[in-house]
Amino acid sequence: MTETIQVVIAREPGGPEVLQSVERPLPRPQAGEVLIRVAAAGVNRPDLMQRTGMPTPPGVTDVLGLEASGTVVAVGSGVTDFAPGDRVMALLNGGGYAQYCVALASHCLPVPAALPLEDAAGVPEAAFTVWHNLFELGRLRSGDTVLIHGAASGVGSFAVQCAHAAGARVIATAGGAQKVAMLEALGVWRAVDRHRQDFVEVVAECTEGRGVDVVLDNVGGPYVARNLEAMAAGGRHVSLSFLQGAKIELDLQTLMRKGLSLTSSTLRPKSVEEKARLAVCIREVLLPWLASGEVKPLIHARLDLARAGEAHRMLESNANVGKVLLVVGEW
Repeated sequence: MTETIQVVIAREPGGPEVLQSVERPLPRPQAGEVLIRVAAAGVNRPDLMQRTGMPTPPGVTDVLGLEASGTVVAVGSGVTDFAPGDRVMALLNGGGYAQYCVALASHCLPVPAALPLEDAAGVPEAAFTVWHNLFELGRLRSGDTVLIHGAASGVGSFAVQCAHAAGARVIATAGGAQKVAMLEALGVWRAVDRHRQDFVEVVAECTEGRGVDVVLDNVGGPYVARNLEAMAAGGRHVSLSFLQGAKIELDLQTLMRKGLSLTSSTLRPKSVEEKARLAVCIREVLLPWLASGEVKPLIHARLDLARAGEAHRMLESNANVGKVLLVVGEW
C-alpha cells in the first residue's frame, strides 16, 4: 500500500481557488478506528465555511471533508463491527477529501447492498442531521404535517424522504421550477416555489388554517417569524442553519399562545459518544429505509476529487438539486 496519499486542503482562507491537492502520509487507524479507501466524499456547507477560515473544533485535520464512503482496508485495536473488505459510509470530523481516511468505527454505517458505494458518501451528514433534528428534536411522527425549507438540498431532500417514510405529510419549499419538479417527483404533499409563492398562505390553504406540526428550517432570519405563523398549536420549530441571518425578532405572544417550541443543533461539535449514539439509532430506523430503496441520497453531481473548487462553487451558487460528491479515482 502506498505510503503517501493525495488530499485536498485550503492553502489559505479564501474562495474555491485556494483549494489544492497535496501529498500527506497514509493515515494509520488507532484504537477504535478504521482505515477507509475512499470511493467518494460528500461536499457540505461546513466545508465551505472551513475553507473561508472559520475556526474548526480543536485537533481537527486541515484536510476537508465531513463524510465519505469506501472500503475498509485496515482496523485498529478493539474494532469488532467492521473488517477489511466491508463497505462503509462514515461521519468524519474532517479528512474525507482524500484517497484514504480514518474514521471512528462507532461513527460508521454499513452500506446496504442496493446502494452504490459512491452514492453512499451522500448519506452520513444527512442521516445524522435528519435523525437528530427531525425525529428527536422535532418529534416527528406518523400523521404529522411537516414544513421543510431548502428541500432541494442534500439534507433537505433526504429529510423529505424520511418524513414521507415515517408517515408524515410533507410541505416543502425550494427555489425555481426545476427544484419544485424534483420535490413533486419525491411525492411531497405540496411543493412551494419560494420565488413565486408565499409558503404561509400555502400552509394555511392546504391545512385548512390548522398549520404544520413541525418546521425544519435552514434559512433563519425573517423566515422564523413567518414559520411561527404557519405552525399549529404545540408545534416544534427546528433550526438547522441561518442562510438569511442568525439574529431574529420574535413575537412571544404567538409563541406562548400556540404553545410552540424552538430548538436547534449543530452536528460537528457534538461529542464522540453522542455521535455514536445517533449512529445506533440510524442503524435501527433509517438504514432499513435505505436498504429497501424507500430513502436514497439524491445526487446532483459527481466530480473528480481534483475538481473540489468547482464543487464548492456549485454549492455556493445554490444550483444543486441534491448532493455534490467528489469521486476518488486514480491519481
